[in-house]
Amino acid sequence: MFLSVFDLFKIGIGPSSSHTMGPMTAAARFLEELLGDDWPRPAGAKVERIAASLHGSLAYTGVGHGSDRAVILGLTGLIPTTVDPDLSDAIIERVTLEKRVSPPGHPSYRFDPATDLVLDKKTPLLGHANGMAFYAYDGEDHLLLKRIYYSVGGGFVVSEEELQRLKSRGAPKSDDAVPYPFKHAAEMLEMAAKSGLSIAEMKRANEETRQSREELDAGLDSIWAAMKGCIERGLSKDGIMPGGLKVRRRARQLHDKLQEDWRQNRPNPLLANDWLAVYAMAVNEENAAGGRVVTAPTNGAAGTLPAVLRYWLHFHVDADQASIRDFLLTSAAIGGIIKSNASISGAEVGCQGEVGSASAMAAAGLCAVMGGTPAQVENAAEIALEHHLGMTCDPVGGLVQVPCIERNALGAVKAVTAASLAIKGDGTHFVPLDAAIETMRQTGMDMSERYKETSLGGLAVNVVEC
Repeated sequence: MFLSVFDLFKIGIGPSSSHTMGPMTAAARFLEELLGDDWPRPAGAKVERIAASLHGSLAYTGVGHGSDRAVILGLTGLIPTTVDPDLSDAIIERVTLEKRVSPPGHPSYRFDPATDLVLDKKTPLLGHANGMAFYAYDGEDHLLLKRIYYSVGGGFVVSEEELQRLKSRGAPKSDDAVPYPFKHAAEMLEMAAKSGLSIAEMKRANEETRQSREELDAGLDSIWAAMKGCIERGLSKDGIMPGGLKVRRRARQLHDKLQEDWRQNRPNPLLANDWLAVYAMAVNEENAAGGRVVTAPTNGAAGTLPAVLRYWLHFHVDADQASIRDFLLTSAAIGGIIKSNASISGAEVGCQGEVGSASAMAAAGLCAVMGGTPAQVENAAEIALEHHLGMTCDPVGGLVQVPCIERNALGAVKAVTAASLAIKGDGTHFVPLDAAIETMRQTGMDMSERYKETSLGGLAVNVVEC
């Protein structure tokens, strides 16, 4: 399956692409199915009540990730790309009070969040750790329709049938509908060598089979504008983040200190690392507060790549608008390979699939815009990913705050280090990126469910919540 740059970089809301954006999207899909004719129903039967249940990781950490809120918003007809985070509380309060949802184009349905939205920790759905079910009933409470969906990482949602089709295909196959159908890093390097094109140029050629160059550039520019806007909002706010852990925002204070040191011309040998950290933390603090964010490739890892790209613009004189686009295209090429052959979901493989993938994508993008060859770019991605292997997903309290915010900062630092190491070599290295990706997949399969976004192990149980 062709993965567009806009599949990996999706504008939505925090705090989680899998646990917030996914359930909201699934709810919207269920509403579409209600209006369709693809399901049998008794003559004259009308849907009067709808309900939903969250299972697996969604049940364990759903409240902390806002999954329950996302379902309510989705059932009112809202979607992640356009929902206004500032209006969410009022919408949820109204639904809770009225015990009804009235999505556009639909009749009003009975829906009481207190009884019709269940976080079921006892009944896992076998297809995926992030499973959810939606139900439609008639006026006599007879079940008319049940649909199961899975949130498989990065905001991607599939139905039960779609998931089975994906699994039955086995290893990913090349997509002959694009000129450079690489699904593995080795194929990517071979195609780059034969064509003489960079990774960004090959990815651009693939994208332009779906849209014009002008549309692609406008889309890439809007992605960066959303990322930049998230950084700026994160740097402008302070206070306590929601959720009950009483974790205070730090990005604004750190930014002010860096600005003061900059004005005073104080020597700081860690300056680049400090800026990387503050940019990444700004994004993930905004994400933790439920703000507008871009999956890169997920919400939980949304700060790493924008931080590295902002670092490029801050510290490198060669940075321009064209290089931003090349950075994003190169990063998306690497992210597509990772998602196709392993996972970007913390619920599937732990945080190695989220921050690890983000760091690899950012390292590749940075290496590319610094003039790296395709072999050096692949090396940069491999270095960054290799040194996240085995990283668990263990959010304290089920919130995307501790250790997630700082983890993004360290992922950005690793990405820059990986790009620097790779570009100083000739692209020759011992461990191929494909081997690192396969290792991540196998490690994720072997990893206990306690360390996969369930908050049942790791820091989540060894830190006392305040």
